[in-house]
Amino acid sequence: MNYTVMILGMALITVLTKASFFLLGDRVTFPPALQRALAFVPVTVLTALIVPMVLAPHEQGVELHWRNPQLIGALVAIAVCLRWRNQLLTIVLGLAAYFAWRAALL
Repeated sequence: MNYTVMILGMALITVLTKASFFLLGDRVTFPPALQRALAFVPVTVLTALIVPMVLAPHEQGVELHWRNPQLIGALVAIAVCLRWRNQLLTIVLGLAAYFAWRAALL
């Protein structure tokens, strides 16, 4: 029963938080400093999700070696992004490197 109440409470808070932006619309304006700070939220959240998966894919410490296909795919993606600055090409070549490296290791 406690878990059900907890899950329903979290769902209610999540819906209210997300709905408030749609319901309030342009009636609420944030200060410029907060707007600049909020612009970095997606990048930081994505980094917080991806970096642990790349560096410690098995959750048993950092794996900085050539047998880590996630690391190889990420390094290829970084190189492609720095060279061509094309998101689609970065995703395609990063995934291709990951799957090719993973297949080569099996």
